[in-house]
Parts: sequence; C-alpha cells; structure tokens
Amino acid sequence: MLLAEAAEASTSTYTSFDIYVLIFTVIIAIAVIRQLINPKRNLFALGFGTVSLLVFLFMDVIMIKGW
Repeated sequence: MLLAEAAEASTSTYTSFDIYVLIFTVIIAIAVIRQLINPKRNLFALGFGTVSLLVFLFMDVIMIKGW
C-alpha cells in the first residue's frame, strides 16, 4: 500500500500544453523588450504586454513546480 501511495504522489502533471505556455511567455517577453527599446512607445501595448508577461511568468512558476 505504501508503495502505491508513493507512486501516486510522485506523478508528474506535465502535459504537452506546457511547451506552448513556455513559448508564449518567450514571445510576450520579446514583445515587451521590443516595446521598451522603441523610441516611440505605445503605452497601452507596453502595459498590456507587461501585465500579460507577469501572468504568464506566474503560470510558468506554478506549472514547473508541478513537474
């Protein structure tokens, strides 16, 4: 019984969707960096991208802790 419980507790929550979340995080980070470098900044795009990046980074941390 203890061996079966240990096997269930150590199962990974990794799915193929996790790769897409990581790729989207990188794309959003590139967009925010490009918006910061641009001399003519779009403040709405910069704010929206920053909030999106923070949300995706938080999701990545929670997701990777589950692996």
